[in-house]
Amino acid sequence: MQLDLNLLAALDALLEEGSVAGAAARLHVTAPAMSRSLGRIRRTTGDQILVRTGRTMTPTPYAIAVREQVHELLHQVQGVLAPSRELDLATLERTFTLRWHDSLVALSGPALLTAVRRQAPGVRLRFVAESSTDTPELRRGEVDLEANANNPSAPDIRAETVGETPLVIVVRQGHPLTRARTLTAQQYADAEHVSVSRRGNLSNALDDALAHLGLTRRVVATAPTEAAALEFARGSDLLISVPEATTRSAAADPGLAVLPLPLELPPAPVYLSWHQRYDTDHAHTWLRGLARTALATCAAPPSAPSGRLTPPPTRSP
Repeated sequence: MQLDLNLLAALDALLEEGSVAGAAARLHVTAPAMSRSLGRIRRTTGDQILVRTGRTMTPTPYAIAVREQVHELLHQVQGVLAPSRELDLATLERTFTLRWHDSLVALSGPALLTAVRRQAPGVRLRFVAESSTDTPELRRGEVDLEANANNPSAPDIRAETVGETPLVIVVRQGHPLTRARTLTAQQYADAEHVSVSRRGNLSNALDDALAHLGLTRRVVATAPTEAAALEFARGSDLLISVPEATTRSAAADPGLAVLPLPLELPPAPVYLSWHQRYDTDHAHTWLRGLARTALATCAAPPSAPSGRLTPPPTRSP
């Protein structure tokens, strides 16, 4: 029996997306064409692969059992068939789409763009905003690189930690907390807060840390970006708690002050993520290297926080 390797890609997409429409969008084919591919897969394997349960499609036990094997086989085939010619940056013409956290775009985007323009003037970068929900653009090939604090769990998404940064507090200059010799967890909890969340979440790991100390804080608003949250802080007594790397412009702003966080929390990681289909893509590998350098530079913590308070003493919870 002659096998069509296109069916392997179709099966991988169907198992990942869990629907004909999603798999069709991922492979840039029509839904009827993907339905025909599913029919051929069913005839070849003797299994239904996906069965309808209400309004959704559910993978069969066989499909679940072979999902990882299909991933690996497709990856191997792509590696064998991918051209191995050397990359000519001077003549490379390609557009990359990057979905980065807004503060990382502001901090690392200029350095990355400068490096790209210097080495490969024919390459264009599309920085797009993060979504308020988890979306599959990485898997569909619509986004080439992500950079944020989220470590993806999907087996076909590669991710590496390129840096980390401690959390700090930003308040307006002249805020009552700037006059305290040592900021305490109680003072921090008693203040009114703006939380930064693209999903509008009113609580996060900070609230868990406060709860361990028997404290709670009052979040009066959320902002989708740190830039917006800084504006809330600038004109009020509200405070925001954000990664230190994203506040370096605020540290130089005469209207804002950066203070150390009086809680014991691990630093926030910065992850760089991409789909495994690009592992052997020379141009993508080159871009990842430049992005890794730019992000690592911005995420590397400075020698000391830039606030005007001395760091609080270490406390036991």
